[in-house]
Amino acid sequence: MRSVARDFTIALISEIFSSESELIACLESARDQGAVLAILPELPFNLWSPATRIASPEDAEGPGGWREKMQRAASKKAGIAVLGGIIREASNGLRTNLALLSDSRGRIVGSSAKHVLPDEEGFWECDHYQPSTDPPRVVEFKGTKLGIQICSDANRPTAGQLLAAQGVQVILAPRASSPSSWKRWRLAYQAMALTCSAWVVSVGRPRPEFGVDIGGPSLVVDPMGEVVLETTDRIAVTALDLRAVEGARRSYPGYLAWPAKTYMAGWAEIHENHVKQTVT
Repeated sequence: MRSVARDFTIALISEIFSSESELIACLESARDQGAVLAILPELPFNLWSPATRIASPEDAEGPGGWREKMQRAASKKAGIAVLGGIIREASNGLRTNLALLSDSRGRIVGSSAKHVLPDEEGFWECDHYQPSTDPPRVVEFKGTKLGIQICSDANRPTAGQLLAAQGVQVILAPRASSPSSWKRWRLAYQAMALTCSAWVVSVGRPRPEFGVDIGGPSLVVDPMGEVVLETTDRIAVTALDLRAVEGARRSYPGYLAWPAKTYMAGWAEIHENHVKQTVT
């Protein structure tokens, strides 16, 4: 049976928000341009707290906190799905950098926590939250298979490959990065798109904060690794042709097998060696 041509229209919104009204205004603009999903940057409702090593209780929240409520309410009022995020604090006090996907009714329909944390000047993330130990999983949304890779997760390709093996079609990559490193980020996203045979969409925080050089373009890469959108506009809307995913998976390297057993054995050995080194 021939696949049906279908576009998945998204909005890339490079902004951080402290008020629901400003968020709704941006979401309504995206919706009016035909977008069904708006992607926000990494931790879009927080100031960039990893600028320092000092973690504040006010930066994090438990389930149903005010940031989550603001995203859900804005999604519902604007009538558009949103990928945002929070610092989630569990009942045991552990904190994670958690991306949240809310639908146009304001319901949380997917989430993914950050796995790979920088620990350097201006990006002291290890002092603010812990890396997730849950493997990435595809989220079904409006018949489209979505994956989430938060910022530096994209620089370790294993998670992207796990998503690809689950049939991911679009990888969403909220980001907070330095403009000076943009060429490397761009290359990493192109490699992810090509090797996963998936669209990759990245939206970064828009400007410097607390003296930290943050910024850089929003980006869309097609499943053959070609950049189709690179912009510093506050709001950009584009349609992703999901037929391109099918085409990429019929060509090289998309059709190649995923040797899961081999990878599992190799990673198990690395894990065992790491545990031994830690104990000794």
